Amino acid sequence: MAITYTWKVTGIKTKPDSAAPDAIYQTYWEKIGTDENGNVGRFAGATPLQFEENDVFIPLAEVTEEMVIGWIQEHVVGDYEQHVNDRIAQQIAEQAVPLTDSAMPWAPVEE
Repeated sequence: MAITYTWKVTGIKTKPDSAAPDAIYQTYWEKIGTDENGNVGRFAGATPLQFEENDVFIPLAEVTEEMVIGWIQEHVVGDYEQHVNDRIAQQIAEQAVPLTDSAMPWAPVEE
């Protein structure tokens, strides 16, 4: 089962810093997986960011979603990334085998 992933930033928090006014310190995001049948799974996460003095400061007005996603992806690696992908795959698998209405064996048969 091939899953295609997309990322979306759902929120950010900033705080002023002497070296970086409006530096992004907290991100909220969603990773969305879609299989070849259109079944979708989602994982919502939050990732703190740390602005270091030797980092190049980018003014908030110039920051793009792609930049923030890249910073988040630097932290969502290894076992954590596997956990995220497993949760998405589990949601997709649950959709692939839908629940069906069944007659209750103890109920009278309707005519």
